[in-house]
Amino acid sequence: MNRRLLLVSLCLTLCMSSLVANAAPALVAVDTQQFTDRPIPRFRVDAAWPVVPGEIIMGQVPGLAIDKDDNVWILQRPNSLGFSDTGLAQTPPIAVCCTPAPHVMQFSSDGAYLKGWGGPEHAPTLDGVNQWPDTVHGLYVDEETSVWIAGNGDGDHVALKFTEDGEFIRGLGRRERSAGNFDRETLGGPADISPDPKTGEVLIADGYINKRIIGFDEAGKFTRFWGAYASSPDAKTREGAFDQSQASSNADGGANPESESFGDIVHCVVRGPDERVYVCDRRNNRVQVFETGENGETKFLRDIVVAPGTGGTRTASDIAFSPNAEFMYIADMMNGQVWIYDAQSYELLGAFGRNGRYPGQFIWLHSVDVDSEGNVYTTEVSTGRRVQKFVLEGIE
Repeated sequence: MNRRLLLVSLCLTLCMSSLVANAAPALVAVDTQQFTDRPIPRFRVDAAWPVVPGEIIMGQVPGLAIDKDDNVWILQRPNSLGFSDTGLAQTPPIAVCCTPAPHVMQFSSDGAYLKGWGGPEHAPTLDGVNQWPDTVHGLYVDEETSVWIAGNGDGDHVALKFTEDGEFIRGLGRRERSAGNFDRETLGGPADISPDPKTGEVLIADGYINKRIIGFDEAGKFTRFWGAYASSPDAKTREGAFDQSQASSNADGGANPESESFGDIVHCVVRGPDERVYVCDRRNNRVQVFETGENGETKFLRDIVVAPGTGGTRTASDIAFSPNAEFMYIADMMNGQVWIYDAQSYELLGAFGRNGRYPGQFIWLHSVDVDSEGNVYTTEVSTGRRVQKFVLEGIE
């Protein structure tokens, strides 16, 4: 047996032993705070979820979505892994484990790995430029189980739609083409995608180079765009490519929850159960709430300020809602918490989690979503590199 086959055999033996040992849930208590007398959701984290198969290892996880069958989809970055993570993939192999996981991964609600795919071979090449993002960011799975991804790396000015098995359907924007906040065809470092199942309009948080929300119809034609307070998106765009050090820089003078423009990372766009549109203006520590008028115009409703004094990577990173639309969850990147709000009044009710690397804690908390049973899922980037499941225990 040659060296690589021997290492693979050893890795599979070790990994399969681990899978058998960790198949059952391992529920662990979670740090929880309650700020009012009103009952709030209570969770325990499943430290054995998910079951990652064989020899693969996940990198940073900047995308998360729950499909109609409560399967959990994640988007992860194989290129965030180093040689010490992927020793088995080196030539020749230098360790018994591991190899990079695929970009897009699907798990069942109980943590079983179902499928995975991703990479340049899944995207078209246009004018000599392959359209798969260099640095993936943002994930949405629609009611037909089509998968949308975006990218925020150097030149990654695209949002792409695939079948659940990775067959390319269509794209918005073009890699290596960006023309600023007022352009109606190109994108500028898109962070998040939110299709409307009723109208087919796709909203994009176009927020790592540009500073706006932009919409396109099912044919890919421009519908609308806006900046903070539903104003014209005339804020200055980022000069040069985004790099992760800028995510924690205070060169902008710090968060300003009253800023007339979006900060330099417009991080999420989420359609709520009330059909309102929620936008994470992360660098200004706020969520802005909008609605669409009868004639398709965008109307600003209010700010939700999230831990306003926070610095570093700042706060509002992603938003999700409980299945009965009673609670709203906001992922706070810097503080390592999921804030719990009343989904109608936006009163702050509580929080769970804290900064840390153990189950139920967070490092660079990035994404949050909820399944039909009320269980909450989260992902982490930078050195966090994981997905976690928080099992709903009750509301009390």
